[in-house]
Amino acid sequence: MSPKELLYLEDAMHHEMFQKTQCQDAASKLQDAELKSFAQTMMNRHQQNFDQLFQLV
Repeated sequence: MSPKELLYLEDAMHHEMFQKTQCQDAASKLQDAELKSFAQTMMNRHQQNFDQLFQLV
């Protein structure tokens, strides 16, 4: 893997962690059960994306 590709992966991983944190924060503040569940689902999806990217490194 080239250094440029590695930088791209690192950047994508940072974005996934940021999005996961944002969803986690939203889920903790939401009162509506359906919206809270959706935010948690999105949080899990961003974690899965991060894990997949991590396997490439």
